Amino acid sequence: MAQLVPIAALVGTGASLYGTVRQGQQQASTAKAQARQQQDTLDARAQQLALAQAADTRNRQDQLERTMASTRARLAASGVSPDQGSAGAITAGLAQDAAEDDAASDESYAARMASGRSSLLNADGSLTTWLRAGNSFGSAVRNLLE
Repeated sequence: MAQLVPIAALVGTGASLYGTVRQGQQQASTAKAQARQQQDTLDARAQQLALAQAADTRNRQDQLERTMASTRARLAASGVSPDQGSAGAITAGLAQDAAEDDAASDESYAARMASGRSSLLNADGSLTTWLRAGNSFGSAVRNLLE
Protein backbone atom coordinates (compact mmCIF):
# COMPACT_ATOMS: atom_id res chain seq x y z
CA MET A 1 0.00 0.00 0.00
CA ALA A 2 2.89 2.33 0.74
CA GLN A 3 4.12 1.90 -2.83
CA LEU A 4 0.82 3.22 -4.18
CA VAL A 5 1.16 6.63 -2.51
CA PRO A 6 3.98 7.88 -4.81
CA ILE A 7 2.19 6.48 -7.86
CA ALA A 8 -1.06 8.14 -6.83
CA ALA A 9 0.79 11.39 -6.21
CA LEU A 10 2.42 11.11 -9.63
CA VAL A 11 -0.91 10.40 -11.33
CA GLY A 12 -2.54 13.30 -9.48
CA THR A 13 0.27 15.61 -10.44
CA GLY A 14 0.06 14.49 -14.06
CA ALA A 15 -3.67 15.19 -14.09
CA SER A 16 -3.07 18.57 -12.47
CA LEU A 17 -0.35 19.36 -15.00
CA TYR A 18 -2.60 18.31 -17.87
CA GLY A 19 -5.41 20.49 -16.51
CA THR A 20 -3.07 23.44 -16.16
CA VAL A 21 -1.76 23.04 -19.70
CA ARG A 22 -5.34 22.74 -21.07
CA GLN A 23 -6.31 25.84 -19.14
CA GLY A 24 -3.33 27.64 -20.63
CA GLN A 25 -4.30 26.56 -24.12
CA GLN A 26 -7.83 27.81 -23.57
CA GLN A 27 -6.53 31.10 -22.21
CA ALA A 28 -4.22 31.45 -25.19
CA SER A 29 -7.03 30.82 -27.67
CA THR A 30 -9.27 33.27 -25.82
CA ALA A 31 -6.48 35.85 -25.81
CA LYS A 32 -5.95 35.36 -29.56
CA ALA A 33 -9.67 35.77 -30.23
CA GLN A 34 -9.77 38.93 -28.12
CA ALA A 35 -6.68 40.29 -29.88
CA ARG A 36 -8.27 39.56 -33.27
CA GLN A 37 -11.48 41.29 -32.20
CA GLN A 38 -9.54 44.26 -30.84
CA GLN A 39 -7.56 44.53 -34.08
CA ASP A 40 -10.78 44.41 -36.12
CA THR A 41 -12.21 47.16 -33.93
CA LEU A 42 -9.07 49.25 -34.36
CA ASP A 43 -9.13 48.71 -38.12
CA ALA A 44 -12.76 49.80 -38.30
CA ARG A 45 -12.00 52.83 -36.16
CA ALA A 46 -9.04 53.75 -38.35
CA GLN A 47 -11.22 53.47 -41.44
CA GLN A 48 -13.88 55.68 -39.85
CA LEU A 49 -11.28 58.26 -38.89
CA ALA A 50 -9.81 58.22 -42.40
CA LEU A 51 -13.24 58.73 -43.95
CA ALA A 52 -14.02 61.54 -41.52
CA GLN A 53 -10.66 63.13 -42.28
CA ALA A 54 -11.30 62.96 -46.01
CA ALA A 55 -14.79 64.44 -45.61
CA ASP A 56 -13.44 67.28 -43.45
CA THR A 57 -10.73 68.01 -46.00
CA ARG A 58 -13.29 68.11 -48.83
CA ASN A 59 -15.56 70.40 -46.80
CA ARG A 60 -12.71 72.78 -45.98
CA GLN A 61 -11.59 72.83 -49.62
CA ASP A 62 -15.13 73.56 -50.82
CA GLN A 63 -15.54 76.30 -48.22
CA LEU A 64 -12.20 77.84 -49.26
CA GLU A 65 -13.18 77.79 -52.92
CA ARG A 66 -16.56 79.44 -52.17
CA THR A 67 -14.94 82.06 -49.95
CA MET A 68 -12.25 82.83 -52.53
CA ALA A 69 -14.82 83.08 -55.33
CA SER A 70 -17.03 85.34 -53.24
CA THR A 71 -14.11 87.56 -52.23
CA ARG A 72 -12.84 87.80 -55.81
CA ALA A 73 -16.32 88.65 -57.06
CA ARG A 74 -16.78 91.42 -54.47
CA LEU A 75 -13.34 92.84 -55.20
CA ALA A 76 -13.90 92.69 -58.96
CA ALA A 77 -17.32 94.33 -58.55
CA SER A 78 -15.71 97.22 -56.69
CA GLY A 79 -13.20 97.68 -59.50
CA VAL A 80 -10.18 96.20 -57.71
CA SER A 81 -8.05 93.46 -59.27
CA PRO A 82 -8.32 90.51 -56.82
CA ASP A 83 -4.74 89.37 -57.43
CA GLN A 84 -2.89 92.62 -56.69
CA GLY A 85 -2.17 94.78 -53.66
CA SER A 86 -4.26 94.42 -50.54
CA ALA A 87 -6.79 92.26 -52.38
CA GLY A 88 -4.00 89.79 -53.16
CA ALA A 89 -3.03 89.84 -49.49
CA ILE A 90 -6.62 89.01 -48.52
CA THR A 91 -6.82 86.04 -50.89
CA ALA A 92 -3.34 84.84 -49.86
CA GLY A 93 -4.37 85.13 -46.20
CA LEU A 94 -7.47 83.04 -46.85
CA ALA A 95 -5.35 80.36 -48.52
CA GLN A 96 -2.84 80.43 -45.64
CA ASP A 97 -5.63 80.10 -43.04
CA ALA A 98 -7.01 77.12 -44.92
CA ALA A 99 -3.56 75.50 -45.05
CA GLU A 100 -3.14 76.00 -41.28
CA ASP A 101 -6.56 74.43 -40.67
CA ASP A 102 -5.54 71.47 -42.83
CA ALA A 103 -2.32 71.03 -40.85
CA ALA A 104 -4.18 71.19 -37.53
CA SER A 105 -6.69 68.65 -38.78
CA ASP A 106 -3.89 66.34 -39.94
CA GLU A 107 -2.24 66.57 -36.51
CA SER A 108 -5.55 65.81 -34.81
CA TYR A 109 -6.05 62.82 -37.12
CA ALA A 110 -2.57 61.49 -36.34
CA ALA A 111 -3.20 61.88 -32.60
CA ARG A 112 -6.51 60.03 -32.83
CA MET A 113 -4.87 57.22 -34.80
CA ALA A 114 -2.03 56.97 -32.28
CA SER A 115 -4.41 56.79 -29.33
CA GLY A 116 -6.15 53.76 -30.82
CA ARG A 117 -3.06 51.57 -30.95
CA SER A 118 -2.73 48.91 -28.30
CA SER A 119 0.41 48.60 -26.27
CA LEU A 120 3.05 46.05 -27.14
CA LEU A 121 3.28 45.32 -23.42
CA ASN A 122 -0.19 43.76 -23.18
CA ALA A 123 0.19 40.32 -21.66
CA ASP A 124 -1.56 37.29 -23.08
CA GLY A 125 -1.25 35.22 -19.90
CA SER A 126 0.80 32.41 -21.44
CA LEU A 127 3.78 32.85 -19.11
CA THR A 128 1.54 32.53 -16.05
CA THR A 129 0.23 29.20 -17.30
CA TRP A 130 3.71 27.77 -17.77
CA LEU A 131 4.78 28.98 -14.33
CA ARG A 132 1.80 27.21 -12.77
CA ALA A 133 2.62 24.04 -14.70
CA GLY A 134 6.23 24.22 -13.50
CA ASN A 135 5.04 24.69 -9.93
CA SER A 136 2.81 21.61 -10.19
CA PHE A 137 5.64 19.58 -11.66
CA GLY A 138 8.00 20.78 -8.94
CA SER A 139 5.60 19.75 -6.20
CA ALA A 140 5.23 16.30 -7.81
CA VAL A 141 8.99 15.80 -7.85
CA ARG A 142 9.23 16.97 -4.24
CA ASN A 143 6.51 14.48 -3.20
CA LEU A 144 8.35 11.65 -4.96
CA LEU A 145 11.63 12.49 -3.29
CA GLU A 146 10.16 12.58 0.22
